[in-house]
Amino acid sequence: MTDLLLPTTVVGSHAYPSWFLTALEAIKNGDYGVTDEREAFDDAVNAAILDQERAGVDIISDGEMRRWYFVQSFYQYMEGIERQPDLRKVGVYGYDMPPRYRAVERIQVPDGLGIVEEYQYARGVATRPLKVTCPGSLTLGIHIQLHDTSVYKDRQELTWEFAGVVNRELKALVNAGAEFIQIDEPSYAIIPGTPKDYLDIYNAAVEGVRAKLALHICFGNLGSRPRGPRRYAPLFPTFEEARADQFVLEFANREMREIEQLQAFCGEREVGLGVVDIKSFYLEPAAEIADRIREALQYIPPEKVYINPDCGFFQLPRWLTVRKLQRMVEGVQMVRHELAG
Repeated sequence: MTDLLLPTTVVGSHAYPSWFLTALEAIKNGDYGVTDEREAFDDAVNAAILDQERAGVDIISDGEMRRWYFVQSFYQYMEGIERQPDLRKVGVYGYDMPPRYRAVERIQVPDGLGIVEEYQYARGVATRPLKVTCPGSLTLGIHIQLHDTSVYKDRQELTWEFAGVVNRELKALVNAGAEFIQIDEPSYAIIPGTPKDYLDIYNAAVEGVRAKLALHICFGNLGSRPRGPRRYAPLFPTFEEARADQFVLEFANREMREIEQLQAFCGEREVGLGVVDIKSFYLEPAAEIADRIREALQYIPPEKVYINPDCGFFQLPRWLTVRKLQRMVEGVQMVRHELAG
């Protein structure tokens, strides 16, 4: 997709413009017509793409502007679920506040998750290569409750159902022309299971998908807060058998913890190196980002490294997101010049 050394990219989501949040409220209240609504979403994608391209990012996304809180908007495409009462509505927004659902019959997604349509629009607007993102099988079922239903005997069975949904979506993306697809699974940190369980489900979801595949493993980012243990070591070496060309990993927010294990984790695969902290308002100087890259290059060759933020920017304001992307690009340019002699 690019011949550059240390290509820059994003993990997925871009910050929402303030006007777009106002538009979403109007849509929710029924104040927009169908054309108004389509125009608002299209313009939000246009803005996200333009921000990334102006910042100098080499491989961009559509900003996930048609999604809401990562996975919440995907439930509109599902049949066989019903909304449950909210647990908590007052106070700081946290992991106990997103909408919850119950399976009342076997879940079906007859028309797909809408990601193909997202890609098709973005491809017609972007002037740089695109990476497409798709939530993984565990993550798609994260808001579906099982304690009061007998449709699925356990979360493993539910997750295998979603493995088929994801696999069909990924193959449809490839048929539409997508070449670089990232599967997002922050739920490894928060859903019970063994690394072998996670591996088998992930591999089933990407079986037969003929594209460059990246697996993003993060630790949660709701309200810029993680959830669960923030260590990669428990997943490896089991994940050496993952059908992934690249692991996209979070390091900046963890003060580069486990960076010395990079070669052991990734082996011959590429790494999407998280060097920008998206959980902090701290605007890292380009020199600091360059230092993080240099530290990683002690353990893995530059030919195997892509540079990205730790995670998506959905929880940050737009002005700060753009500045962080600019600093990331500047830091990469410093290291590129050094490597070029």
